[in-house]
Amino acid sequence: MLAKKTQKRNSRHNRIRGKISGTAECPRLAIFKSNKYITAQAIDDKAGKTLAAATSQTLSKGTPLEKAAEVGTTLGKALKAAKLEKAVFDRGGYKFTGQVKAIAEGVRAEGIQV
Repeated sequence: MLAKKTQKRNSRHNRIRGKISGTAECPRLAIFKSNKYITAQAIDDKAGKTLAAATSQTLSKGTPLEKAAEVGTTLGKALKAAKLEKAVFDRGGYKFTGQVKAIAEGVRAEGIQV
């Protein structure tokens, strides 16, 4: 049985996912946070493919907030390499503060419109 906190996050995530979708030209930037790591990926929902991904598992030093910002910049560079300029941000049911906001700002710093 899932904890009540997780159930509420899943319900928010499902509500958000009902309204947004990614395409090859404007992928969906999906965020997932675990207790240790944070992961972000650009997804083309029509083709069902991941276009780019970044995770904090490969990073060794820094605070969780610094690692999240690094994940954002890494993902932004990967999207630029794929010649994408826009993306739809899917916060995954998490509040838009802290690590989630740091990822969004990192992607924006690389020139991707989120």
